[in-house]
Amino acid sequence: MLASLSIRDIVLIEKLDLALNEGLTVLTGETGAGKSILLDALSLALGGRGDGALVRHGAAKGQVTAVFDLPLSHPARLLLAEADIADEGDLIVRRTQTADGRTRATINDQPVSLQTLRALAARLVELHGQHDDRALVNPASHRALLDAFGGLAGEAIALGVLWRGWRAAVTEADGERARLEAAAKDADFLRHAAAELNTLAPEAGEEGRLAERRAAMMRSEKIAGDLSEALDAVGGGGSPVPTLAAAVRRLERRAGEAQDLVKPAVEAIDQALDALESARAHLEAALREADFDPRELERIEERLFALRAAARKYGVATDDLPARAARFSADLVALDRGATRLAALDRAAGEASLAYMAAAKHLSAGRKAAAGRLEAAVNAELPPLKLERAVFSVALESDAAAAGPEGQDRVEFWVQTNPGTRAGPMMKVASGGELSRFLLALKVVLADRGSAPTLIFDEIDTGVGGAVADAIGARLSRLAERVQVLSVTHAPQVAARARHHLLISKASAPGAANDAPVTTRVAPLTDDHRREEIARMLAGATVTAEARAAADRLLGVVG
Repeated sequence: MLASLSIRDIVLIEKLDLALNEGLTVLTGETGAGKSILLDALSLALGGRGDGALVRHGAAKGQVTAVFDLPLSHPARLLLAEADIADEGDLIVRRTQTADGRTRATINDQPVSLQTLRALAARLVELHGQHDDRALVNPASHRALLDAFGGLAGEAIALGVLWRGWRAAVTEADGERARLEAAAKDADFLRHAAAELNTLAPEAGEEGRLAERRAAMMRSEKIAGDLSEALDAVGGGGSPVPTLAAAVRRLERRAGEAQDLVKPAVEAIDQALDALESARAHLEAALREADFDPRELERIEERLFALRAAARKYGVATDDLPARAARFSADLVALDRGATRLAALDRAAGEASLAYMAAAKHLSAGRKAAAGRLEAAVNAELPPLKLERAVFSVALESDAAAAGPEGQDRVEFWVQTNPGTRAGPMMKVASGGELSRFLLALKVVLADRGSAPTLIFDEIDTGVGGAVADAIGARLSRLAERVQVLSVTHAPQVAARARHHLLISKASAPGAANDAPVTTRVAPLTDDHRREEIARMLAGATVTAEARAAADRLLGVVG
């Protein structure tokens, strides 16, 4: 419930700290005392439209703080958890309005967006009045209210799960169908590409390895040519070894004739022959090290050409060819198996559709039965509210073509205000005073089913009196047995039934000059002061003994 309301510098309210209680609390006061200011301040705290004009003249900013005492299981706490807002006890909502038009909102002292504040406020307070354009008057909420009344909320949630499952199954089947249709158009290309790449059998990193091997072989080819030429010069056909060997033999045959002349030359030539032999051995060893197969080099170049050509053809890097080949093969497999998978997905979507439709049909039947009970309950409340000739009805239309997560039913509350007139949507058919009473009858019936913990009624008794006002008071009192009710009223019959009574007045500070600014004040009334206020409501400006006696009778009847 709303435990307290603190207001600072809002319109005519300079400072107000108001403690509120369970049950029915009425707010009374003379016209212009500031009852609407109090409601405007609360509306601001709960996410209403901000306006710099709300700030009291001369102040830089105004502030409204509302404190709620809620059970741990209340849905509002779930919203706090979802928004990652600290939640350790009372729920404190605060809205600051600056004179330049800016506003700031906090929940439990944590800054929040206006959207979050409004979402929370919708679970805390409902405001009803003659010109209410929210809550029960909003057709968008009627289906949920009917479900709450009929105990169908859980079934409606389960239906939403079935709906989402069905739509997900349809989406998956449609996606598979589109993929298969696209693949079927390119089936010939897929088969050719898969065959070509599977034959090529590319490997990840293959291009780099081949290019490196090719470069190494080309370097070896160039060195091997130079080595071969050198080897030919040293030990091949152009080698000087045979000539030098023959020269040595001839010189050795002459050694006996001129030993001193021949011997140094022979030794020098022998050393040259040894050096050439050593060079030949080194060259042969080097050739063996640099040996390569020209056919292998050719095969490498052909492989590189084929890989790079395939990469250009399929628009990928050479290293991505294996993945592209795998994808083509997978697409072919999927194409071959697609009909079977698509049939399974279509079958699953069909089963999900049947499950949803069956549940939606069952929920529609439950809603139809609940609509009859709701009509009977609301219509039973109308005669005492001087709506004995009016009829409340639930317009329920089921259309499978309009199925959605909430089912296939459109629900709207209709009324017929007089016999012979055409029934229609409550907001369009009922007058201001009638609408207030219809809303009250509905809230009495729906109070413990989907209602916010605090209900505020703004002058719903306007234009009625006597027995009708007493009936309104009786119903507000019944309603307050289950939720907290605050009612701004001009009807003494309503005020007499309240458990708590707040008087709203407007006055200047004591001892202030005649031109001093006035402020709005709110004071809880004790029994004697309450009797006097109800007497004022009965008599007007001059409270008479008869009015006090009538107030005593009202208080005695309901006491």
